[in-house]
Amino acid sequence: MLTGKQKRYLRSLAHHLDPIFQVGKGGVNDNLIRHVGEALEARELIKVSVLNNCMEDRNVIGEELAQGTDAELVQVIGKTIVLYKESKENKEIELP
Repeated sequence: MLTGKQKRYLRSLAHHLDPIFQVGKGGVNDNLIRHVGEALEARELIKVSVLNNCMEDRNVIGEELAQGTDAELVQVIGKTIVLYKESKENKEIELP
C-alpha cells in the first residue's frame, strides 16, 4: 500500500507520460491485463486511457487492472488511469 507522499511523487512522475494502453468498448479482459502486467514490469509506471465508447466506470476499470496485475492504483483522473508496480528486474523508481 502506498502512502500519500509516495502517491504524490508517482503522480508527479506520471504527469509527463503518455497513455500506452486504451480501454474501449470491450472493457478489461485477460489479454489486456497480461499486456499491462508486462508493461508494468518493463516501465514500473504507466498510464491507461479509457475511451468514450467504454461503458464501464473508469474507477472499476482501474481497480480491475490493479488487482489483475498486482499493481497499485495511483490515480484516476478524467479518463486516465495511472498504475505503479515495482519491477523485479528493471527497478528505476525509488519511492520516498
